[in-house]
This record gives sequence, structure tokens and C-alpha cells, in this order.
Amino acid sequence: DVQLVESGGGSVQAGGPLRLSCVASGYTYRRHCMGWFRQAPGKEREGVAYIDGDGSTTYAASVKGRATISKDNAKNTLYLQMNSLKPEDTAMYYCAAESAEFCKGLVVAGPSEVDYWGQGTQVTVS
Repeated sequence: DVQLVESGGGSVQAGGPLRLSCVASGYTYRRHCMGWFRQAPGKEREGVAYIDGDGSTTYAASVKGRATISKDNAKNTLYLQMNSLKPEDTAMYYCAAESAEFCKGLVVAGPSEVDYWGQGTQVTVS
């Protein structure tokens, strides 16, 4: 079974940084598309950042320039570094994995395309 476990969430002051991590078991990051999604209360889940199996990255306009997605294949760990956090970044953040190597389909289709989800980690910016 594939398991994704996020960590690193918490309460942060506006303008500050935060790094989220996602450790996978039963899944190999190297060959698959991975991503971070978030969902704020009363809003739909939205994609934040994606990384292809070859390491290419894509970002949502709302976080571009403030977020960096990366992965450590040896540790099977996915990261999301967020800087200059804003109150509107407050949400539950989810790690997501897909069977495809490239994220183009996930970027277009959104959450329905995700094969595996983590349990989420809360980020609160005030």
C-alpha cells in the first residue's frame, strides 16, 4: 500500500517561511509526478506546486516566486518551501501522488486526477 505522510505545518506569522515534508512508503518518487494541494475552509482543493519524475516543476500563480517544490529521491521525501507567507495561504496542505511520470494531466485535471493523498497538515498564517 502507498502511504504519504505530511509534516511541517503549524502557525506562522505573515511574511515568514515554512517547509512542509511528505514521506512516502510503497511508492517511488523518482518515476512519478508528485504535488502539493491545499484546501481552505469553504473553498475547493487547489493545486499549489507539482514536480515531474524528471524534476521539472510547475507552480500555481498564487504561489509562484514564493514557493519551491523539491524532492529527495534517496529519502523518498517531497518538500514544499514557502516564503513570504500570507494569511490567504492558510489552509490544509496535502501531499499528492500520481501514477504518471509527468504532471501535465494533473495540472489540467486537478484533484480528481490524484491517485494517492496524504492526510494533510494544517498551515495557519496570521
